[in-house]
Amino acid sequence: MKNFKTIEIEVERTIPAPLGEVFDGWLDPKIPGNPWNAAEKLILQPKVDGLFYWTLKGTSHYGRFIEVERPNRIQHTWVSPNTLGKESTVTVTFRKQGEDTLMTLVHSALPDTEVARGHEKGWTYFLEIFREQFGTGSRREYRWEEAHTSVKK
Repeated sequence: MKNFKTIEIEVERTIPAPLGEVFDGWLDPKIPGNPWNAAEKLILQPKVDGLFYWTLKGTSHYGRFIEVERPNRIQHTWVSPNTLGKESTVTVTFRKQGEDTLMTLVHSALPDTEVARGHEKGWTYFLEIFREQFGTGSRREYRWEEAHTSVKK
């Protein structure tokens, strides 16, 4: 399967906080809304060529950081069962927008499959929770089932 069709997902949110604070929050496992916070097991080395590995509900995700340019850009590879074991790329950019930060997450080179398209729902949910942490949102607890309806209970 040399040439397979791929898709790209883009999710954007305005985060009510300064650029550096949002960038640092995205890499801080204590902040709900980033993928590291939801992990049951976590290895996180957020530097160029640093690795990450995390599990949630028994599902492993892993990759390698390609770029970490504070406070504007983070890029890393992403491999999980929902990428069919293929390496995809997640690029997160942070841009000053008045007193807020425009955060754009692009997940590219995903296989064109139903399970890979599910990343859009997952990333949308993560970014909504993340945005709430900086605003006057509900600060509700993270519920993985809301992001992935196909997760077995």
